[in-house]
Amino acid sequence: MKSYRPHHKLQRESITQGLALAALLVMGGFAVAGPSGILAWSENQRLLELRKQQVADLEKESQALRNRVELLDPRHVDPDLAGQLLRDRLNVAHPDEMVIILD
Repeated sequence: MKSYRPHHKLQRESITQGLALAALLVMGGFAVAGPSGILAWSENQRLLELRKQQVADLEKESQALRNRVELLDPRHVDPDLAGQLLRDRLNVAHPDEMVIILD
């Protein structure tokens, strides 16, 4: 007949319970202080608002560029914009025009 050792069984159970408790504490620590935890929540919210503002600025710039492309369409070019680009890029001016350079 085998001798039953309750001491080993209790020791094994306490080790198992200790490991389970350690795992729960690690998971709880990550839930509070991890990269997506409670403490990082306000930083994530701030970054989200910053990214939303950047997206809005880029959409505004994209719309301005889309408008400029439409004005430069070869089928119907805006004469004012074409004249402005010629003056800026080729340094061309009419004899009666004055050029004022602003810093």
